[in-house]
Amino acid sequence: MPGDYPPSAGKAVSGGHRDSNEAGPALKSGGFGAGMRLALLLATSALAGPLLAFAARAETGIPGRAATPVSTVEVMQLAMFVGVMGAALVSAVFLIRERARTASQNVQLRARIADVNAALQRSEALLNLRDQRLVVWSTDNKKPELIGSLPLESGAPDDRSAFLAFGRWLMPRSAAALEHAVAALREQAKAFDLVIETQAGTPLEVHGRKSAAHVLVRFVSLSETLRSQARLKIENQRLSADYDTMVGLLDALKMPTWLRGADGRLQWVNRAYAEAVEAESAAAAVRDAKEFLGGQAREQIAEQHKSRPVFEQTLSTVIEGDRRMFAVTDFAGADGSAGLACDTSAAETIRAEYERTVRSHADTLDQLNTAVAIFDTEEKLRFFNQAFQKLWGLDSGFLLSAPSNTLLLDRLRSEGKIAEQPEWRRWKENLLSAYRAVESQEHWWHLPDGKTIRVVANPQPKGGVTWVFENLTEKMDLESRYQTAVRVQGETLDNLAEGVVVFGPDGRLRLSNPAFVALWGLSVEAVKPNVHVSAIRDLCNQRAANSPWGGFVAAVTGFDDERRDRRGQIELVNGTVLSYAVIHLPNGQVMITFVDVTDTVNVERALKDRNEALEKSDQLKNEFVQHVSYELRSPLTNIIGFTELLSLPSTGPLTPKQREYVEYVGSSSSVLLTIVNDILDLATVDAGIMQLDISEMNIDRTIAAAAELVSDRLDEHRIKLEIDAAKAPASFHGDETRIRQILYNLLSNAANYAPEASTITLTCRRLADSVEFSVHDDGPGMPPDVLESVFRRFEPRANGGRRRGAGLGLSIVKSFVELHGGTVRIETGQDRGTTVICTFPDKPSGIPDTPAGIRDAAE
Repeated sequence: MPGDYPPSAGKAVSGGHRDSNEAGPALKSGGFGAGMRLALLLATSALAGPLLAFAARAETGIPGRAATPVSTVEVMQLAMFVGVMGAALVSAVFLIRERARTASQNVQLRARIADVNAALQRSEALLNLRDQRLVVWSTDNKKPELIGSLPLESGAPDDRSAFLAFGRWLMPRSAAALEHAVAALREQAKAFDLVIETQAGTPLEVHGRKSAAHVLVRFVSLSETLRSQARLKIENQRLSADYDTMVGLLDALKMPTWLRGADGRLQWVNRAYAEAVEAESAAAAVRDAKEFLGGQAREQIAEQHKSRPVFEQTLSTVIEGDRRMFAVTDFAGADGSAGLACDTSAAETIRAEYERTVRSHADTLDQLNTAVAIFDTEEKLRFFNQAFQKLWGLDSGFLLSAPSNTLLLDRLRSEGKIAEQPEWRRWKENLLSAYRAVESQEHWWHLPDGKTIRVVANPQPKGGVTWVFENLTEKMDLESRYQTAVRVQGETLDNLAEGVVVFGPDGRLRLSNPAFVALWGLSVEAVKPNVHVSAIRDLCNQRAANSPWGGFVAAVTGFDDERRDRRGQIELVNGTVLSYAVIHLPNGQVMITFVDVTDTVNVERALKDRNEALEKSDQLKNEFVQHVSYELRSPLTNIIGFTELLSLPSTGPLTPKQREYVEYVGSSSSVLLTIVNDILDLATVDAGIMQLDISEMNIDRTIAAAAELVSDRLDEHRIKLEIDAAKAPASFHGDETRIRQILYNLLSNAANYAPEASTITLTCRRLADSVEFSVHDDGPGMPPDVLESVFRRFEPRANGGRRRGAGLGLSIVKSFVELHGGTVRIETGQDRGTTVICTFPDKPSGIPDTPAGIRDAAE
């Protein structure tokens, strides 16, 4: 039956309903496509019945059953049905697959939307943190959008308009850099990364990027570590900019400038430096190490840098063949130095000339006895000399304070230093009118203290007035005194016993006194004023055999170029002796004086004759002493010789009494011979004919020889001789015989006064440039009266001594020491004994120098 459906068909239908139910969500979400799939499913269900009926009728051909005929219309219907059903099935399959794909895409889209929402929420959370802020510009040039915020302590405002006005909250340098970078980013798509500084001193990082649709500028607040690095970066940027600016300025200067490294080599120079050293460029000057200053100047700079870093001095160098002066300033740091030279040649020349002019002007005015004061255009005191201060007695503090001319006049009036005027104001205005005058003005002031002042007001070309105060009081007083002095001088000259005559530069007589006329025996008419010196010469030449008037004429008329004063004597024919003096006066005149020295000359001649007689007598005495001494020495030598011969055993035995007499005769003869020798030596010294035999003598040998000569006398009285020559030189230059004689006399003198069994000390030592011998004894010492005459001849004094000699011992010592160029002194006192000290020069005069090496070797 047509109403019966096979099981498969039922399943299909039920399945179709199930699919349609399951497609509900897809339809809800799929829209128009899902409805089309549902309509195709319903059409397929509606055609299922006829298809099943056609199939049943076709089965009538089955055996056992009756057949039903099929028409063409039915066949066509069936074909159409089958075609429609095929298309429906294909559409259903396609729709089912499209539904599944759409559902999968819906799930993916929901997941992506959820992810995008989550990312958006995270981005908004991050952007809204208070550590960064974004400025976003769209490509349609709309107003920028601000996202996020910065910390309050950074100094960045939250307000939109205030934030975008960068110059209000950023440092000027940072604001300018940021504005420039943003403009380049928006116009040329140049990305940037900057570190900027707010006016609060907080550094911020700024990053600028540009995408296809937006321009983004991000401000980032930094951590403390990054902030320190950012500050360093800002400082580096600032220093770099400052360095570029300074280098540009230095390169533009017309003053040579240079930078040097730690090793002193040039690192950089400017164009002026390169031009000064004639280099092609600054780089070439550095490459070729061309120095601007000379080596000595650079060494001077380096030497001063050792004590202080800054060198400031004016140095000279050669530029284009000319020597110029430069004010050089060079600073040395830890890693190098920098210098700058300013050409001060022209300024130095002008300054030096100006200073010389001002100094010369001031020095000249300061040396004037005339008071000078200079006032400027404002009537202020600008200069005054010492005479001005001395004239008015004003303190320097007041004058140095630059008082006005009016104040100065008022002070002089208040202190009573200028006279009172009936109309003070008008008088002062008339005086100060010199500041408006063209010509000089002259005034006369009579001061209360009796001074008369000539005041000259000289207007200066550039304004101001130079006041000259000439004190004429002294001049007037001097004129009066001069007239008085002339009268007094005339009276004085007229009453002088000395003849005086004065000639002018023209050779004519200015004045003379009566003594001159009387001394030369001239007439009054012959010596009238204005008489030429040649006329007087002719008169005076007749009265003197060897007249000096020829020289007087040369001195008066100027033929004597030396113009030196002269003195001399002239004897007139009448026997008068005149002493003359030619004196050149400052005013070009010549004064000649004559003094009658006849009596003095006569006395001098008498004294001269007497002195010659005394010298001749002294010479006769010396000759007599020498002759007598020689004549005495010969017999004494014979007596001593025969006495020693009698003492010899070979001559024959002597009785004790005879031997005693022989010894007495020998000792007395020896003493007498010593006296005679001393007298002869002194006579030779006095006669000036004593010649010393100077040579290099051995000190130890000389001391030993002198000690040997006096040993018998020392042994006789049990006196010890102690010799201290540890500090003595090995030798020195002297007459060994005379020095031995000196030491012998000193030791003999000490042995005469030293107590029994005492010690005599002989000391020799080297001084700085001399050798000193000293002999000390412990005797009674010398009283002052004896000490004064101890070196006098033939004045023997016992003074506690054992023997009374001729008094020549110390005289001989003094004479011989002084012949060597040395000195003798005595140190004595009661209970201190006596020490005689003789000092000899290391090398007497007239001895050639001995090389140091030879002298040291000898010592």
